[in-house]
Amino acid sequence: MTADHADHIDLADLADHADHADHADHADLAGRFRVLWDSIAPVGRDPGSGGYLRYAFTEPELALRDWFRAQAASRGMPVTADGNGNLFARWGHPAAGDAVLTGSHFDSVPHGGAYDGPLGIVSAFLAVDELRAAGAVPARPLVVAAFAEEEGARFGVPCLGSRLLTGALDPGRAAGLRDADGVSLAEALGDRPAGARPDLLGGFSCFVELHVEQGRALVERDAPVAVASAIWPHGRWRFDFLGEGNHAGTTLMADRRDPMLTYAFTVLAANKEARLRGAHATVGRVRVEPNATNAIPSKVTGWLDARAAEPDTLTGLVDAVRAKATERAGRDGTEVTLTEESATPLVAFDGGLGGRLAALLDAPVLPTGAGHDAGVLAGHLPTAMLFVRNPTGVSHSPAEAATDADCAAGVAALARVLEKLTCT
Repeated sequence: MTADHADHIDLADLADHADHADHADHADLAGRFRVLWDSIAPVGRDPGSGGYLRYAFTEPELALRDWFRAQAASRGMPVTADGNGNLFARWGHPAAGDAVLTGSHFDSVPHGGAYDGPLGIVSAFLAVDELRAAGAVPARPLVVAAFAEEEGARFGVPCLGSRLLTGALDPGRAAGLRDADGVSLAEALGDRPAGARPDLLGGFSCFVELHVEQGRALVERDAPVAVASAIWPHGRWRFDFLGEGNHAGTTLMADRRDPMLTYAFTVLAANKEARLRGAHATVGRVRVEPNATNAIPSKVTGWLDARAAEPDTLTGLVDAVRAKATERAGRDGTEVTLTEESATPLVAFDGGLGGRLAALLDAPVLPTGAGHDAGVLAGHLPTAMLFVRNPTGVSHSPAEAATDADCAAGVAALARVLEKLTCT
């Protein structure tokens, strides 16, 4: 399918076509970025942590969806929904095919940073402004997307909206997903998700997602923008540790069946096994029952996030952690089960498209260990990603950052890319 879609785009022409969007005054663009950015900056910001609580389909994220519709309307871009929570604003004839897709997501991890996701949407609208100001006339439509539940922080499945759109996730299973308060995805959506939309997906010729870098590679290279080469294979696994709840003060140490011990050992084992393999393993979420200070837990649930450069390395890591947890459970008198909640294979972005964009922008090419909607869509159409420098190198945290000047450079780069893809 990728090759068929690529036929609609003359990739060789990307480096040759005249550049209308290169002449924007950089300082002026940085100022316009700041004005638009400030219009969303307060939404969902926690005053205590300084991070964001923008969970999918909650009040802050719904407010940003309204902002999306208002921005699209001010630019004469009709907005449609796909029945899976994804929104699409179109510049161009509604019936025209081979549309170029861009955009990102609004939702955040708990107390996450400001730029992860929204930067790609704000930049997309500003890129449209740049093209129009330069007098560019798209030969194919340009569509800005806001994807749903990319982080998976509310319903547990990352890239939920793009997985539903592409058919990677069964809508029946998705409808029954529940958040921490017991609200189902179907209830949050107001209906059962539509699932795969080949009619919609088939109208796109390619996807370009702009995203803040989630690391320090661009700082080290002294470059404001990069092009992505690949996304590491990664996934989420749930460990359920079962033991025997009992009194903390009266139960002899030798008589305990404490699942917290098995859990703690598993966390340390995951860290060790990841380091041995040059991979990444994180246990950042845990649930304890009954969660009382003076009670031995009856159950501990922990979620493992594992990532590696190669699929075999990732498989070996998860298998090793499972074996270590099982062996320890036998010594602790507990039980352990492992459930795969989501898995994403190695994603190598379209080499022809990414290579041309790197040459066009004279930008470095970087892999990433972070997952994105672009990784889901890459299996269905030519896909590329642009990264904007993050001076702190920190992401999924309030310390995530980007300067207005670098964001403006990202907008200019995205405008240049979109001009090549839509106007030739």
